Amino acid sequence: MPPPQDNARPRSSSEAIRRVLAALVFVPIFIFLVHDLGPMAFFVLVAVSGMFAVGEFYRLHLGTIAWPWWGWVGIAATGLFLSSTQWPAFLSDRTVLMGTLATALCMPLSSDKPLKESLQDGMVLIMGVLYVGLSLGYLLLTRAQPDGAMLIFFVVLVTWAGDSGAYIAGKSMGRHRLAPIVSPKKTYEGLAGGLALAILAAVLARVWFLPRFSLVDCLALGVLLTIAGLIGDLAESAMKRSTGFKDSGALIPGHGGMLDRLDSLLFTGPAFYYYVAIVAAV
Repeated sequence: MPPPQDNARPRSSSEAIRRVLAALVFVPIFIFLVHDLGPMAFFVLVAVSGMFAVGEFYRLHLGTIAWPWWGWVGIAATGLFLSSTQWPAFLSDRTVLMGTLATALCMPLSSDKPLKESLQDGMVLIMGVLYVGLSLGYLLLTRAQPDGAMLIFFVVLVTWAGDSGAYIAGKSMGRHRLAPIVSPKKTYEGLAGGLALAILAAVLARVWFLPRFSLVDCLALGVLLTIAGLIGDLAESAMKRSTGFKDSGALIPGHGGMLDRLDSLLFTGPAFYYYVAIVAAV
């Protein structure tokens, strides 16, 4: 029996065209920033993207409420946290987190909201810095390794392949829903398509530019990154569904907001880093 239709607005062909055009513009820029301009340019890319993403995360919580002062604190703290990852000798991540925690706990003292609501705002402030800043920091740690640029291309390519394979297979063959409450359009058939394309992309990346990985590594990473990306996608879908948003923003034409583009990488980045540091290093 086919699943019931989701209430979300279906994507039109014009929207798909906008997605392709946006990709044609941003992919060469991304390759240029990561490969040709070095670690500093990549840090700027990650930091700016992270600050946009955490702002969208706070907007999901705030809805139509006016932007509060603590939202700017969270954006600044995310940038500082990523800076502490890039230059740990100059700024401690513990200092950034302690400052954020102290700000969150003191918010009821300067808020006219009920105590419960102001404490909830404080927890959202901390959650945004950890969710975006901590997770994106693993991309900076990966870029700092030998062959760091190639490793970044690998994790981004396999993550994108997993997302794309899941979308294509789910749209054409999807019948059995994977997470009907959180994301009704996700299906087991889509997951299978994502796994297949991610593994294929990993093998092609090995042949193309990263021979240090074995075929076993490619198989393991294809599965690991697809599952991690799915968890990241579902986590953001749960947040958007709970607040009634379809996209986290409209920053990128046809692609939604920055958080929509980073949701999978927020989980595949850490998973990939630990695989390379622990398993592939053995």
